[in-house]
Formats: sequence, structure tokens, C-alpha cells
Amino acid sequence: MAEIPQPTLLYTIKQVELVTRSHLDELVKPAGITALQYTALTVLRRRDGMSSAQLARNSFVTAQSMADMVTALERRGLITRRRNPDNRRVLLLSLTEAGRDLLDTYEEAVTELEERMVSGLTPTQRRNLADYLNSVRAALSEVPPH
Repeated sequence: MAEIPQPTLLYTIKQVELVTRSHLDELVKPAGITALQYTALTVLRRRDGMSSAQLARNSFVTAQSMADMVTALERRGLITRRRNPDNRRVLLLSLTEAGRDLLDTYEEAVTELEERMVSGLTPTQRRNLADYLNSVRAALSEVPPH
């Protein structure tokens, strides 16, 4: 009997991304945001004062998608935009208190989701997985880790 070929690594990574996004979408749905919006908010929590273009690169969405997302998040009062004092044409994004509160509200549930995702791994395997994924990301990206 012929051996069934294993899925490619790219396929497996995409499947992990899709199932993770699906779970995260369900988790943050009561807040009226999407997994992508949640991700953008977490990036801003770590790196305040990014431009929309920088946030798009760090959130893995197109500039146009990010423009729409920024408008929606600002309308919800989760982020603010302010002019960059060094370049008045650039708007810098920051979380509002409501944005920080939303992230705080979901922090435990998101941590539990991540814990569930790696529950079959030892602590060493978890560290190695994080290191491997960061190395893979770095090999394919010019965007620094956030």
C-alpha cells in the first residue's frame, strides 16, 4: 500500500493560523471585534505610536485593510490618531483606555486558548516551538518582532 504524503509545512502552518483565528474570532465576538482587530490592538499595546502602515505590516494585513480597521477601531473608541510631530503627514496610533480595558478583559481567555494550543507540549518543547517560529518568521520577513 502506498504511503500517504504528509502535508507540507506551509500547509500545516496555514491550518494552524486558520484554526487559531477561528477560535480567537469566537472568543472576541462578544466585544464586537474580529481576531484581526484584536491582534492589531495587541500590537499597539506593545508598540504605541505606530503609523497605520507600520501597524499593517506588524498585523499581517494590507494597508487598505488596515485603513478600514483603524477607522472602525477609532469609531469604537479603542484607538486614537494623532499627528506625528516629526512628520505632520503621518498619523500615529495609540490605544485608548477603552482599548486597554478590552485587551485586559480578554487576556485570561486568550492565554487559556494559547495554553490549550500547546497543552500537548513539554515546557522545553514550548520554548523551542516559540524559538523555531520566530526564526522562521525572521527568515521571511523584514518586519521586526513586535
